[in-house]
Amino acid sequence: MNRRQFVSVTAAALVPGPMSSQHVDPALIDYFEQQLEGHYRADMYLGPHDLIGTVSAQYQLIDKLIRSAKGEVRRGLLRAGAAYAALVGWLYQDAGDLGAAAFWRGVTQEIAVRSRDAHLIGYSLVNQAHVRTDLGDGHGVIDLCEAALDLSDGLLPKIRVMALQQQAHGASLTGDRAAVDQLIDTAEGLLSRVDDDLPWGNACRRTPGYLEVQRATCYGRLGLGREADSLWAQVLDVVPATARRDRGVYLARHATSAATARNPDHAVEIAREAVHLAVETRSARMVRELRTLERAMRPWHDAPVGRDLNEILAPVGKGS
Repeated sequence: MNRRQFVSVTAAALVPGPMSSQHVDPALIDYFEQQLEGHYRADMYLGPHDLIGTVSAQYQLIDKLIRSAKGEVRRGLLRAGAAYAALVGWLYQDAGDLGAAAFWRGVTQEIAVRSRDAHLIGYSLVNQAHVRTDLGDGHGVIDLCEAALDLSDGLLPKIRVMALQQQAHGASLTGDRAAVDQLIDTAEGLLSRVDDDLPWGNACRRTPGYLEVQRATCYGRLGLGREADSLWAQVLDVVPATARRDRGVYLARHATSAATARNPDHAVEIAREAVHLAVETRSARMVRELRTLERAMRPWHDAPVGRDLNEILAPVGKGS
């Protein structure tokens, strides 16, 4: 990352003070929380690039208000700020910039600790673990998720579900299928108890088939093509067409599972829609999944089906 990129990424979080004091109305906490839900929905429709600037600017405003607020208003704004920082980190991660994502995940953790909210601190640790998953560091993922689960016996079921499913990804990176199933099954037992009204961390409620998505992803990573292929077919039946980015990622993973299960024609058929969505949303995560598909299809590189795949992948560029 060069200096200009670094300044662009960090500018909203590293505004120097002091700043002039101002009155901070408590109603602003509700305002930012309501806006957050809209940003989550827009992310599903648009992908990361069109939202990073907007959400970063709102985080910067929250940071400014925190410096003037006092008491419970300040605590409420710290909680909102942690949620906004987490979303900025996610957007950078989806855009393929893991350095920027790691920076903003660090900001999330700092603000969560300042808020003294154990649930948010746990959430921030799971966010850090998500970055380690994309870096392929299974043991790092497990360390962070275990730290989140150790925080408090009273940790919200939602945070426990998030930590358990992310730990399953860590287990898949270390090749431990038994742990994957045990962790996801445990999370499934908690899902019906997720009933808080917090505006952040609600993917487990918002995403159809949330835990089966995680299981299918882990199975794909473990090379269990047939099992993953079957799960993806079930998941994609319930994912709405409006969740364009998520659907594209799932389709690309489904195609890879089909290739791993030695069904290349099925893989290429699935890939067509995934490429269309990758071009439209500019999701780096989707493109990365298509590169994984490309590698899985190498046994058919010189066959007609392999040439078909190369033609389909052309709009997203050639992989390594």
